[in-house]
Amino acid sequence: MQSFSFQTTRSVLAEIGATAKIGGIVAARGCRKIAFVTDPMILNLGLAEAALSGLKTAGLDVWTFSQVVPDPPEAMILTAVEQARSEGIDGVVSVGGGSSLDTAKLISILLNTDQPLAEMYGVNQVRGERLPLVLAPTTAGTGSEVTPISIVTTGASEKKGVVAPQLLPDWAILDAELTVGLPADVTAATGIDAMVHAIEAFTSKRLKNVVSDCLAKQALELLGANIRTACFAPGDREARGQMLLGSMLAGMAFTNAPVAAVHALAYPLGGHFHIPHGLSNALVLPYVLDYNMEAAREMYAELAPIIFPELAGRSSLDRAQGMIEGFKRLGPELGMKSRLSEFGISHNHLPRLAEDAMKQERLLINNPRDMTLEAAHGIYEQAL
Repeated sequence: MQSFSFQTTRSVLAEIGATAKIGGIVAARGCRKIAFVTDPMILNLGLAEAALSGLKTAGLDVWTFSQVVPDPPEAMILTAVEQARSEGIDGVVSVGGGSSLDTAKLISILLNTDQPLAEMYGVNQVRGERLPLVLAPTTAGTGSEVTPISIVTTGASEKKGVVAPQLLPDWAILDAELTVGLPADVTAATGIDAMVHAIEAFTSKRLKNVVSDCLAKQALELLGANIRTACFAPGDREARGQMLLGSMLAGMAFTNAPVAAVHALAYPLGGHFHIPHGLSNALVLPYVLDYNMEAAREMYAELAPIIFPELAGRSSLDRAQGMIEGFKRLGPELGMKSRLSEFGISHNHLPRLAEDAMKQERLLINNPRDMTLEAAHGIYEQAL
């Protein structure tokens, strides 16, 4: 039998309207004052109202931090922690996208320890335990509600990860109401992000395991079958719920079989050009898949008909190549930009992007084929 370990979020609640129950969940943990972490858009759209109302109904005091921005900067996180320390916070709740959830995870740790954030970067560097933590995603993409990972932007553009089991929350809340009406471009980008999580987990060189494999395949089945409906019929709660479930399963998969070169090459695009993370993944995905073909062809052939059922029955090579071509078509079909040049990126930027991608060693060690600086430059060239 294969030896492996598997960790995930302790409890999951998947139910339309479930955010209204968050107050009761954290009150049952003995919490009295909650740090509520979100971003201005979530507040303006009213997506936080059910959770905030439920917290107050449960008799909890709430301190709200709503200044989360994409690609959370280290300074923003430290500011939030500094403001929260005097509030007597004993639990953390977040309703939002991946940036809000990642920020909430770190706040829940930093409020409960004297360890500086700078000492937490890397794998299993966190000391101590976090405060009670409940996360409710508003996009079906990052899977942050079930991952022990927070990504932080340090300095001007470099991204670093805090990876530790303490970041896994007590509860993940999957409420399709939170994603109803999400714009098609965001739905598409986050949905493909979740697909990347599943694909890279299934092909992860270092920690691939049977549980992650099963979760990745189920995630791709749900995501592939529902992403078009979620984009073109944004009020379809069934499709929205299936996307949330697929994203969560992909998150569970890549937590235990880590992502690789797609993410490594996507991070510099976000850092330098502020391209949203899911879209960054989608831009480089087909070309990383093509580069990995010689090492991962059979695995891609296994996944291809799950995502693109029309590929069933073809040869192994045709299925694998069909998956690559399928992803080249899927983004534009869903209304996404598909070329780096559409974001002001030129040949002059590629050397710096490739150099920064190669700094993502914790990701590149998981890639099924060894990545080189020249290969990274070539992938960006193809995506240009």
